Amino acid sequence: MKTIHLIFFDAGGGHRSAANALKHVISQQGREWQVEMVNLQELFDSLDVFRKLTGVRMQDIYNTTLRKGWTMGSSQLTRAMHGIIRLYHPRQLKLLERFWRTNPSDLVVSLIPNFNRALFQSVESTLAGVPFMTILTDLADFPPHFWIEKQRQYLVCGTERAITQARSMGYTDNLLFRSSGMILNPQFYEPVEIDREAERRKLGLEPDVPTGIVLFGGFGSSDMEDIAERLKESGQRVQLIMMCGHNAKLADRLRAIGPPPRMHVEGFSREVPYFMKLADFFIGKPGPGSISEALAMKLPMVVERNARTLPQERYNADWIHENNFGLVLSGFREVGSAIEELLAPENYRRLRESADCYQNRAVFEIPDFMAKVMARSV
Repeated sequence: MKTIHLIFFDAGGGHRSAANALKHVISQQGREWQVEMVNLQELFDSLDVFRKLTGVRMQDIYNTTLRKGWTMGSSQLTRAMHGIIRLYHPRQLKLLERFWRTNPSDLVVSLIPNFNRALFQSVESTLAGVPFMTILTDLADFPPHFWIEKQRQYLVCGTERAITQARSMGYTDNLLFRSSGMILNPQFYEPVEIDREAERRKLGLEPDVPTGIVLFGGFGSSDMEDIAERLKESGQRVQLIMMCGHNAKLADRLRAIGPPPRMHVEGFSREVPYFMKLADFFIGKPGPGSISEALAMKLPMVVERNARTLPQERYNADWIHENNFGLVLSGFREVGSAIEELLAPENYRRLRESADCYQNRAVFEIPDFMAKVMARSV
């Protein structure tokens, strides 16, 4: 039986989700592989300089910046983080080599950025002939040293932009796999047969009022309060499903705002497809997971792109605009007029048709890529 190691961490949450989804589908497809999950943060805890200085893990600092919206200047912070990673590279390599000596593998798969140099070198030096694959969980790379490194390894890319970036780094076609999009939880492919009017009533919403789902990842965002207040001022006839994730304080503040707009405020939920099925459109940040989920449910989007947008997510907003999937705002102060524009019948029809045409089957395609790579290494 082949053993595969999936490398993830919890900075942002999407990396673990992608790894879990992939593991689930591998099992669902009946592949006789032993899939091992490896949390790189736990492996590197002894090297976490942020934890030594503050008592807080690096991934937790990152998640706090997302929750608080402290993302201005994130490009400079990324460069500083890369400097620290380079400084600790020799120690990272030793920890990884020690791990591989006691955990043999037939394929090592990274679903994380920033550490793929150390991961590749550790596999190459310790696991002779074992292939290394990186699956980009962003629509494109944010060079240098983010997703794509100059090394002979396999890459799975979900857009032509990422493929072009890889080729510019010297990757040849035999090292590249083009998936049809980002990895999604298989739940998003299961039919959701519901009575939308009845289910909206259960949530305290009007059955026939245009409904947006507002989603800013697993920790919510203070932008959600601003969106509610802006829509209150605009008088726009809409209602909202607010997905607050693990941010209970945000949920309490939103409940205190009160209508209009009419809102259902939800905490952490594993039933995102259900709530998206009740919505007519999506509002949020252009995170690769959230916008891919919205597209899977055929929802036109309203997203923001400005200096506060994470640098690795700025291309996502351009991609939304280029593919006619939704509206891109410079700030959510424009959200009232944007929703009015989006819901204009001709605009909504056009955006919905574009979403209908997008077919993402990445989570089902990637196990085939993995099988091909392991067959080549025999």
